[in-house]
Amino acid sequence: MKHLLTAYLLPIIAIVLAVLAIVCSVAKAADIPTAAHQHRGDLTRIARQTFGLDAPVPVFAAQLHQESGWNPTAMSPVGAKGMAQFMPATAQWWCSLNKLSAVDCQPTNPIWSLRALVGYDYWLYQRVAGNTEYDKWWATLRSYNGGLGHWQKEAATVTPALNHAAIDTACGNARRSKIHCPENVGYPQRILNRLQQRYATWGRTVSEQ
Repeated sequence: MKHLLTAYLLPIIAIVLAVLAIVCSVAKAADIPTAAHQHRGDLTRIARQTFGLDAPVPVFAAQLHQESGWNPTAMSPVGAKGMAQFMPATAQWWCSLNKLSAVDCQPTNPIWSLRALVGYDYWLYQRVAGNTEYDKWWATLRSYNGGLGHWQKEAATVTPALNHAAIDTACGNARRSKIHCPENVGYPQRILNRLQQRYATWGRTVSEQ
């Protein structure tokens, strides 16, 4: 009788698990803005051109989700524009660094935003340090959000302990006002630990383990 029950139950359990997996997959897809799917191909191509074939596309996707919800016309109360939410001064600096003319400096252009976000992340990633890839991405995202100079000053106070938790505790101990620390430290936390998982099917994720 026991073997008979097992023979009937195992297929049912397998079906239930399969259904749950589909439901979870659908739920995750529903959490991704429709516009994201429109730009997935371009983002993947740009990320691989910049970081290589193993580029962590879900990180960039999560960052765009956080910055603007994939809205090319997004405008923040302080003047940041486009999907990548570049401030006018940052956009001007980035265009100058990449020898782009004023006509080609278009923060509200989706392709410009994708290239700028991935390119600026790469520029920052080369200038931060960390014990692991996760620590380096944490530092990159904090620098994108609150400035590379601030992160470098704070990291210098805890060197050589270059793990993200140690540097986070130093937030506000250098030039940055402590009032900005919750937002700045929360930025990579939301992107890497929460939003990234929504885009896990888009490519390689970056995990703490």
